[in-house]
Amino acid sequence: MIEGPLEGGENGLPRPQGPVSRETWTFESEGLSAAAERLGVEVSEEASAALERFEGLLRERALPKGLIAAADAGRLRERHILDSLRAVSAMRPGDTRAIDLGSGAGLPGVVVAIARPSLHVVLVEPRRARVAFLEFAVEDLQLSNVSVLASRIEDVEDQVDVCFSRAFAALPEAWRAAAPRLRAGGRLFYFAGAGAALPETPSDASAVEVLESPLLERSGPLFIMTR
Repeated sequence: MIEGPLEGGENGLPRPQGPVSRETWTFESEGLSAAAERLGVEVSEEASAALERFEGLLRERALPKGLIAAADAGRLRERHILDSLRAVSAMRPGDTRAIDLGSGAGLPGVVVAIARPSLHVVLVEPRRARVAFLEFAVEDLQLSNVSVLASRIEDVEDQVDVCFSRAFAALPEAWRAAAPRLRAGGRLFYFAGAGAALPETPSDASAVEVLESPLLERSGPLFIMTR
């Protein structure tokens, strides 16, 4: 079945945020924890400091290596950190293990792992330069709940509660990569582009849910597909 945009509370997902004037306020004008709270995500002081440190690593190391688009240099927090945090608001208490498909610069995997320390996140990435950055970031941030796997997702046999797909592949391909690695009831969190249409439910999926984030003007919907 296909469910429309969530209006609040159902399946533990938050109510979409209401409109906020951006004439006098930006995400960069306040602390990261306050910005996350506007998105319905609570982060500890320790996690907020780690997220700010990771933002710095993206700026200092990922951007020069071309792992992040140069056009995003002035909007790393909104475009990448906060956009990735959207997944945290949709996590379930029983989620313990996740895979970040084609993790790239660790988005959203590293961000989610910082905000949700009880979740073990496997960053799957085949490209060596990206693997090197991920390994450095995990060590620098001392993330004991993160593993970096230098591999193609097709070679991964892990079974998890959640798979993340952000700038990895088109939705049908991402679902084909995620489904065999999801436990029964597991979900794919797919970060769609702005204006993306509600997808049809694959034959081997039980539902598609949609999480909208109006505060993030450049973000598309988050499609959550359940196996």
